[in-house]
Amino acid sequence: MGLVDGTIEKLGDMPITTLLERAFSEAAKLPPAEQDLLAARLLAELDKEDEFDQAIAASGDKLARLAREALAEYRAGLTQELELN
Repeated sequence: MGLVDGTIEKLGDMPITTLLERAFSEAAKLPPAEQDLLAARLLAELDKEDEFDQAIAASGDKLARLAREALAEYRAGLTQELELN
């Protein structure tokens, strides 16, 4: 593995950050059952992220419509400023 830009290394054809490589290295020290549990959790988290990205992509038209409506309400003076504490 060679360094690319100082922070990214190559794992085969895939770039990997030094932090992720360190996490994998530490995980490799765990017993096999714990490695499998950690891997399952990581894969489940990545699947959730993919599902979220797909949901956002599929709702683009609805989000654009809601944004237009919000801007129209703002321009018509129908909104209130939030008081953040």
